[in-house]
Amino acid sequence: MTARLRVAVVGVGHLGQHHARILAAMPDVELAAVVDIKRERAEEIGARYGAPAFASMDGVSMPLDAAVVAVPTVDHLSVSAAIIERGTAVLVEKPVAASVEEAERLVQLAAARGVLLAVGHTERFNPAVAAAWPLVAAPRFVEIHRLGTFPERSLDIDVIFDLMIHDLDLLSALVGSEVTSIEAVGVNVLTPRIDIANARLRFASGCIANLTASRISRDRVRKARFFQRESYVSIDFAAQDVEVYRLVRQNGGRPSIEGGRLEVQQEEPLRRELDDFVAAVRERRAPAVSGGAGRDALALATRIADAMATQG
Repeated sequence: MTARLRVAVVGVGHLGQHHARILAAMPDVELAAVVDIKRERAEEIGARYGAPAFASMDGVSMPLDAAVVAVPTVDHLSVSAAIIERGTAVLVEKPVAASVEEAERLVQLAAARGVLLAVGHTERFNPAVAAAWPLVAAPRFVEIHRLGTFPERSLDIDVIFDLMIHDLDLLSALVGSEVTSIEAVGVNVLTPRIDIANARLRFASGCIANLTASRISRDRVRKARFFQRESYVSIDFAAQDVEVYRLVRQNGGRPSIEGGRLEVQQEEPLRRELDDFVAAVRERRAPAVSGGAGRDALALATRIADAMATQG
């Protein structure tokens, strides 16, 4: 491995351009290639960050240590598999693939080739999540709202796979229990896909989670609340703000409520995600969000979509 990690970004649209921006600024990384099927776009981003531009990975002949895949979801399998076959580590944006079957193929291929596979569940790297994580213990009820205004991207997939999947990944990691039942409803309002969705999940631990995701709201809201025995944790993902309140019992006296805002150091989650990916490649360790974790989040999202179809 070279002293500076040689990384390519494949797909430099709305999100991929930010991967390129951050990687180009990292002192131990060389942005070795920018790839986009729209050659003009590749050249624009490549010129901006000092990297050669290509219309396809077929033209990238130089050795690479890693690559970020930020192409449309339908192309995740074909693009990521070709990179893995080169023996190159991959960070693929969420959802990891267009189906659970495709996700499993990627996971198995990476394992067979001994290649690192990471998935871009960026909310895992939100500083507010990192601050709250140690304080979430055996939650009994969770309520999450992830509401956004109408986008110009990701309209090829349901809002479950675009937005709600962030929270499904977090819940799976924080609750640490299997989902035993699902009630869900989804409505296509402005597109042929599901634009607003609500799901109620029951976990084997007894925890119940109520999630709402929308891409047709007037206001942007990204908040989660965890209710657990004698404590409450609130996360504002957008503001990177955490509040914690606890019931403190006094000896023979009336219990009191203590808590307030935690100090959270503001930082760009995508930068933290790429820091972890680069470190994982260098140290030859597992990334914080593995291909298997991405597959599991996709599997749960698929179960919710199936529940909507049967209950609707």
